[in-house]
Amino acid sequence: MTPASTTTPHRSDLRALLVGLLVLAVVLPASATKLLIPMDGSQRNHLKAYGIAFWTLGRDATVEWLLNYRGGSFLIDHYKEVEQECAIRGVTYQVIADGQAAQILAEIADPEVNMEVVKLEKAPKIAVYAPESFQPWDDAVALVMTYAEIPYERIYDQQIISGALPKYDWLHLHHEDFTGQYGKFYRMYRNAPWYVAQVQESEAMAASLGFAKVSQMKLAVATKIRDYVSGGGYLFTMCSGTDSYDIALSAEGVDICTPEFDHDPIDPQAQQKIDFGRTFAFKDFRLVTDPMIYEFSNIDATDIHGNIGQTRDFFTLFDFSAKWDIVPTMLCQSHEQVVRGFMGQTTAFRKSLVKPGVLVMGENKAQGTVKYIHGEFGLGQWTFYGGHDPEDYQHMVGDPPTDLSLHPNSAGYRLILNNILFPAARKKKQKT
Repeated sequence: MTPASTTTPHRSDLRALLVGLLVLAVVLPASATKLLIPMDGSQRNHLKAYGIAFWTLGRDATVEWLLNYRGGSFLIDHYKEVEQECAIRGVTYQVIADGQAAQILAEIADPEVNMEVVKLEKAPKIAVYAPESFQPWDDAVALVMTYAEIPYERIYDQQIISGALPKYDWLHLHHEDFTGQYGKFYRMYRNAPWYVAQVQESEAMAASLGFAKVSQMKLAVATKIRDYVSGGGYLFTMCSGTDSYDIALSAEGVDICTPEFDHDPIDPQAQQKIDFGRTFAFKDFRLVTDPMIYEFSNIDATDIHGNIGQTRDFFTLFDFSAKWDIVPTMLCQSHEQVVRGFMGQTTAFRKSLVKPGVLVMGENKAQGTVKYIHGEFGLGQWTFYGGHDPEDYQHMVGDPPTDLSLHPNSAGYRLILNNILFPAARKKKQKT
């Protein structure tokens, strides 16, 4: 009888086995327990909690977003690495038994309660549309993503014109002027070195891409973004990236720029030629074409909010049905329903100029203004959020950056992060 083989495993086989065990240690939960990251008033750092959710998704683990449960909490299998990351980042968490988790999910499933569970399955790839001179601390979205440790890539006109957008799941527009009027800063800053440099860089960029004017280049970018959304992309923008974007779409083929911006006369029939059927959000607005006025149109309600005063400037989030209106419920998750207002070049929108089909998610009813709106276009979705910086009431050119470590529980910044996580949700048809 031939004796049984007693060969010793090769060193490379042992190394492979050890690597496999190490991978299992990372991928498999530590035990039959869950991590609950509460998002109510008990959370020490709401903003970094979103970063934990994003970090977890980036490691191919699923996150359950518990809509309206304790402020929109996150439930994750108990991975030791996630627990350690929570501790490192100062995020409040609880280790709970599977039985406790099952009780929470059962409570949420009750048809009588306004709660729902949404599975987040893949970290979205994020792009921020901003120029090379852009500084992350001068844009609320980039600022909060940096603080929450959420990765993103910067792209600008040349990348969009060349067709780069389909690579991304989510696009944010830095506070940009899509009309080609350089933010209407002409009266105050036309001789400032930064303004002169911006004009020169923009005109050179337009020429290099084959456009005669900056306004024509910006329109081409705006239409590329429109097509991106139509094809299933997610668009988010704040401040002047909201109304100037819609105005650019509405003015396709119409010269709305005075000679101070494009070196030739404005179309005298510009207002009459505006096509509101091209816009995402706004209708019936009147252009402000005077280069000496720091305003694009009457969409913006900065004049109204400037008369309120900071202590009385708030907006209220709508309370949607979590089981029936899942999308706006996700976008409105917060531990505060009444949020402090904040100014910007575009502070808020006159409600009378918002299209009927647009979903209003946050408003100041007494003033007739809306702050936070959402809609669908083609296969994609967009969100507009008025104002510049949720924790700097009246941010001015040259102001120092906001230190978010002083505002870890900012309800205004939470709305931005809701939008960033939104594309990670498993596609689920709305109930009708």
